[in-house]
Amino acid sequence: MGLFLYLSVFRMFLWASALNSEGHGEPGAYRREHRAQGGMQIKPLIYDEQLLWVSNGAGEVNTYRIPLLTFTSRGSLLAFTEARKDSSGDIGAKFIAMKRSIDRGATWSPTSFIVDDGILVDGLNLGSVVVDEQTKSVILIYSLCFHLYHCSPSSTMLVESLDDGLTWSNPRNLSVQLGVKSFAPGPGFGIQKRLSPAAGRLVVCGHGTIEGDGVFCILSDDHGRNWRYGGSLKSIPYNQPKQSQDFNPDECQELKFDHTLVDPVVAAGALQKEDVLFFTNPANSQKRVNMTLRWSFTNGTTWENEAVQIWAGPSAYSSMTSLVGNAVEDKKYIYVIYEKGHLESTESISVAKIHLYGGR
Repeated sequence: MGLFLYLSVFRMFLWASALNSEGHGEPGAYRREHRAQGGMQIKPLIYDEQLLWVSNGAGEVNTYRIPLLTFTSRGSLLAFTEARKDSSGDIGAKFIAMKRSIDRGATWSPTSFIVDDGILVDGLNLGSVVVDEQTKSVILIYSLCFHLYHCSPSSTMLVESLDDGLTWSNPRNLSVQLGVKSFAPGPGFGIQKRLSPAAGRLVVCGHGTIEGDGVFCILSDDHGRNWRYGGSLKSIPYNQPKQSQDFNPDECQELKFDHTLVDPVVAAGALQKEDVLFFTNPANSQKRVNMTLRWSFTNGTTWENEAVQIWAGPSAYSSMTSLVGNAVEDKKYIYVIYEKGHLESTESISVAKIHLYGGR
């Protein structure tokens, strides 16, 4: 499973660009005075943290990995993760596990298993979640047989909730519309454009076939009923076996995008909120340790010298969300879900509620 730092940065700038195109802020770099909301300086503080899942082999689950997080249009907080049945590896049978909070993350529901791929040798992989603000639906997109390991073809799958995550549709195979090229959405979240052109469009990005690596986006202009491919950033040479130093945006290689954002090969998190760009990853060039939150007032062109260490120990994939609304309290918080452990990053999935203004 390989959406590493490049895809995270790509997704981050897609998100920022989409917000700019919809009238959120000035084009180009944001002004320095936007570093505060209501006169308060950004000073993130871990306000609360809870373990949502622990990988201890209980029941039919061996390991929980690849966490996703989103708010719904009705204000609920939904957390998703792969529940890997037999091992911690990317290949193998899995469930999609979900928990739901209706009180801004203070308490969480018991785990619901909303998808079960049975006994597939190359089972499901998360994934991207996107909220349709117009229909108030939550759409979760994932892949089946992405690695083509003892199976063929690969499929892009979709499940949808119309009741705030309480119930979910049967899985729908999008390969009828997209073809059978391997497409691994996310991991992270998609966006919905709010203003013209293409207001209401759903955009979900991920990476492509094993040999034909690259970053690809799929689009829907009818609230998820029909999907097609949009923009792409293809590897060079495309759809051919790669050699050392070939351009492969899915993989770890000597491509330097930002010396501040050191990374050990991992899927990072990114979120735009109140004209501030937030970024989470294990800030270490060699090991998956030191989950760190950084922020930028210049749309990612530069990053503040300050940073907040969320967890010093083993940590890996992360994703972020926040509630979009006018309530003063909701403007103060972001939420980070990430893989966390003491010996290995695969030991648990944790969610941190972070106050952006030092608890004030």
